[in-house]
Amino acid sequence: MNRPIRVLVAKPGLDGHDRGALIIAQALRDEGMEVIYTGLRQSPAQIVATAIQEDVDVIGLSCLSGAHNELFPEVTRLLKEQGADDIIVIGGGVIPQEDIPFLKQHGIAEVFTSGTTTKETAAFIRQAVKAREAQT
Repeated sequence: MNRPIRVLVAKPGLDGHDRGALIIAQALRDEGMEVIYTGLRQSPAQIVATAIQEDVDVIGLSCLSGAHNELFPEVTRLLKEQGADDIIVIGGGVIPQEDIPFLKQHGIAEVFTSGTTTKETAAFIRQAVKAREAQT
């Protein structure tokens, strides 16, 4: 890839806490990625529309409200519906371990919970984008 990885960081739903999303956004920028932050209270449709418009490689969803099992799969469903399911979707926040398999079954490439370092997240993104580029 001859350009920086583009990442959209989004807060779907009514969750009003964005400290973690802001930390991730800044860390990924420090890792050399281009980061777009959508702000609070975005609908899955708004997130998908922005991701397509901004031609991102990755969407990072952050959820602390407990609505991740509804909101995250809706983002991947809309991406598929729009023919943009090549965009990698990752998630993070306060997500119980028992919910992670369900999210992965619904197209979330990886879920990062409390304690994950920003370096681990950046490394996963690089690897996932590289693997996707190798498939095309």
